[in-house]
Amino acid sequence: QVKLVESGGGLVQPGGSLRLSCAASGFAFSMYAMSWYRQAPGKERELVATITSEGQSTNYPDSVKGRFTISRDIAMNTLYLRMNSLKPEDTAKYYCYADLGYRTFWGQGTQVTVSS
Repeated sequence: QVKLVESGGGLVQPGGSLRLSCAASGFAFSMYAMSWYRQAPGKERELVATITSEGQSTNYPDSVKGRFTISRDIAMNTLYLRMNSLKPEDTAKYYCYADLGYRTFWGQGTQVTVSS
């Protein structure tokens, strides 16, 4: 059974940092690219980071480039998102995502709130 479980969200002040984790199970983690998405109230879900199957390359939209870093620990089947210099506009529910070809999978999401 494919399962993605996010953790690490919470309340952080503007300018602060947070690291999100996604524990993956039920599939060959090292064989697939992984992504983080986020969705804020009143906005569509948006892609914030993608990493290739073994972490060789990453991609980010301009909104988070230079502030967010996606990484993966193959041995631990875990995907990470390090978020630095957080802004109020980063407030959203963050989701781990995997495209296994036959189906896509989402985690339950973890809430990140950036506020003073």
